Amino acid sequence: MTERLIYESKKSKIYLQDESEWDKPVLLKVLNYEFPAPIDIAQFYNEYEMLEDLNMPGIRNVLKRTKAKNRHAIFLEWIEAPTLSEAFKNKQGDIIDFLYIAIAIAQAVGEIHRNNIIHKDITPFNILVNLQKREVKLIDFGISSKIDLKQTNLGNPERLEGTLAYNSPEQTGRMNRVVDYRTDLYSMGVVFYEMLTGQLPFPVNDAMELVHSHIAQIPKPCCLVNTSVPKPISDIINILMAKNAEDRYQSAFGVKHDLEICLSQYESRRKVEDFQYRQNDFSGKFQIPQKLYGREKEIALLLEAFERCAEGNLELILVAGYSGTGKSALVREVHKPITKKHGYFIEGKYDQFQRAVPYYAILQAFREFVNILLTEREETLSKLRTEIQEAVGAEGKVLTEVIPNLEFIIGKQPDVPVIGGSESQNRFNYVFRKFVNVISASEHPLILFIDDLQWADSASISLLNVLITDKHNGHFLCIGAYRNNEVNASHPFIIAKEEMEVKGSRISTITIGNLSKENVNDLIAESVGAENETTLELTELVYEKTQGNAFFVNQFLKSLYQEKLLTFDFESHTWKWNVQRVKEQNITDNVVELMARKILRLPEPTQRAMKFAACI
Repeated sequence: MTERLIYESKKSKIYLQDESEWDKPVLLKVLNYEFPAPIDIAQFYNEYEMLEDLNMPGIRNVLKRTKAKNRHAIFLEWIEAPTLSEAFKNKQGDIIDFLYIAIAIAQAVGEIHRNNIIHKDITPFNILVNLQKREVKLIDFGISSKIDLKQTNLGNPERLEGTLAYNSPEQTGRMNRVVDYRTDLYSMGVVFYEMLTGQLPFPVNDAMELVHSHIAQIPKPCCLVNTSVPKPISDIINILMAKNAEDRYQSAFGVKHDLEICLSQYESRRKVEDFQYRQNDFSGKFQIPQKLYGREKEIALLLEAFERCAEGNLELILVAGYSGTGKSALVREVHKPITKKHGYFIEGKYDQFQRAVPYYAILQAFREFVNILLTEREETLSKLRTEIQEAVGAEGKVLTEVIPNLEFIIGKQPDVPVIGGSESQNRFNYVFRKFVNVISASEHPLILFIDDLQWADSASISLLNVLITDKHNGHFLCIGAYRNNEVNASHPFIIAKEEMEVKGSRISTITIGNLSKENVNDLIAESVGAENETTLELTELVYEKTQGNAFFVNQFLKSLYQEKLLTFDFESHTWKWNVQRVKEQNITDNVVELMARKILRLPEPTQRAMKFAACI
């Protein structure tokens, strides 16, 4: 048996074996570390776990997990074909080949989505192409997932999962949106764009600028970059690269259908006439649109405050509302403009069971901030290291005692004298204020989000008072969310707020309540792709049960889908529901009971794991 190394990365090596137990050449992928961490092993075997027993024509199959060279290893199918990147070099004028390969890619992506797999790294380097047979194979499922997940990543974008040039806006972690199967459709659009133009839609080198482009910039249409591209093909790619997942195609098979129309016309007439897109575009998956309904005014107030902060202001915004009204979701809408201004967003959350721990949420936020800094390039880190050290002087130990990971930036600090209670607190507030002065600057404004302020301890309230009334600071926006039904005029935080206002601090309050019936109807109509008039009866029922509480509305609708009371009719391509049947089911109008029922439907081992997790 002969074996040769054909690919090497930081984490693994891939060998080609000419002979194998399968009587054909195979690939052997070997993890580089002899003693890997559990997380490295889990990530390495992710591809095997995803694809085991699938055996689909459009993907490279996995054959066996094993040990080789005293390391973890996987046997993979060997496919003798170049990557799409190599196969389509200098072929931008070949519209026929593009359409055949694009249709094959859409088919393969549709198949993995049908099996509930999100690839998350669709690039020209992860697609193998046989141009003679016009076949493709998707490879490298190392970061693939079977669950939709909201990812937040406000650190260095160079450390993101996937390949940044092809990542969807939500995959950048700065969109406050869930990463679901539609992330692959965006990446597929970027791949198609590059196949036809020979360049990326956003040809920039700076990682943060690239993230901002994915989130906010509209690329030049393909047909303007390459005039041989028919406009309908360019339009299809524009739809795929829509910023919001709701505005993209909802199924790779819908993309395939429209590309097949383009191919049929182009082969017969060498041109493609305009036609109505997305006539066969449906997924059958129930997706609630990931946008905020009825919060336009509140979002505008928040974004205006951030703009003032970016220009040098110091401000406190309070977001008040009942539990489940969407306070946190509203606040996270500032993720997008922060990216444009190279700002930092950090957050902490108070807990009713941690009220005896001083500064609990603030320290949680700043430990996260230090972790973000540690992902920065060395030149950025070096500059901050000098500035922080100069600001805290010989009293750096006051900070590193409560933010231990700060030592990785400013090094081990000398001991400080032990002093009494109130003096110790004053020293801490003084040093912390100087630290915040340094890290909130015009190059990187700072947004601190503190959730559940109703449970804040007195030391935290005192520190926030110091930070918000600091006349020497700017480029700093503090956002505090709290449940106004749990706070009265004598609450320590309300008293501190009044003191801050007396000292001249700029403080605004945004109060958010439940959604209106019209908002709920808009949400339901968009979720089922129907006219608002047709969903009024269902809206009445949902509103009656939930009173417009945003969290409860979402959970109630998902419950209807899971109970098969809201179903997709594949013949008519429409969603169906029967209000009378929903009423007969007597679904609870208590959100706690609804969530408890959902948990009780899980398998027993899963319930047991959740009980342990709740205790922890």
